[in-house]
Amino acid sequence: MPHHLFHDRRDAGRELAGLLGHIDDPEVIVLGLPRGGVPVAYEVALSLGAPLDVFLVRKLGVPGHEEVAMGAIAGGGVTVRNDHVIRSLHITDEALRSVAEREGRELLRREEAYREGRPWPELTGRPVVLVDDGLATGASMKAAVRALLDQVPSRVVVAIPTAPASACRELRALVDEVVCATTPSPFSAVGNSYADFGQTTDGEVRELLRAARDPGRARPARRIPRRDSGGG
Repeated sequence: MPHHLFHDRRDAGRELAGLLGHIDDPEVIVLGLPRGGVPVAYEVALSLGAPLDVFLVRKLGVPGHEEVAMGAIAGGGVTVRNDHVIRSLHITDEALRSVAEREGRELLRREEAYREGRPWPELTGRPVVLVDDGLATGASMKAAVRALLDQVPSRVVVAIPTAPASACRELRALVDEVVCATTPSPFSAVGNSYADFGQTTDGEVRELLRAARDPGRARPARRIPRRDSGGG
């Protein structure tokens, strides 16, 4: 059984927040990648006293082996390809386009579900902390970064609880700062760093976003860690 570094995503968020205390800017905004990145981002935003919002991105899974990323898409029509996977598995342009169209529909559905009619925040000239619950290949985060940079923020910090060291190095070439709380070696899966890596629901995402907008609202309850749920 793997050694778990965090109880759950909220625990990981508090750990990550402790590494971001140097960020002291009243204009900073925290963006979580749904779904799993939002509980982490909630704790980061709470610690920084910053607003919380979501930044939509979807992995493009290989047909029949959806856990393998052949790329990712983000808002604004940004697509990142994993050419190594595409070449080695002989993925056709038609197959890639079909998956991208399906995931694009899901991205729009989530945008409507999470934003609940709220306008997109103004990011131009603002520092942004972009948060997920972990990285494996980094394809989703790279797509998010590319889409985010189109909005010309003043500074971009990528913050993640767990990732392979190689993924963190690659991201450092794209943004102003990368904070990786842990870089397990060998790295097998994001879920191996958590005791509870159960799926975050749409309802949990909405509740966390509402709680972040209303300081007087009771903090959403943390899920009780499951002892037998490692390695998601």
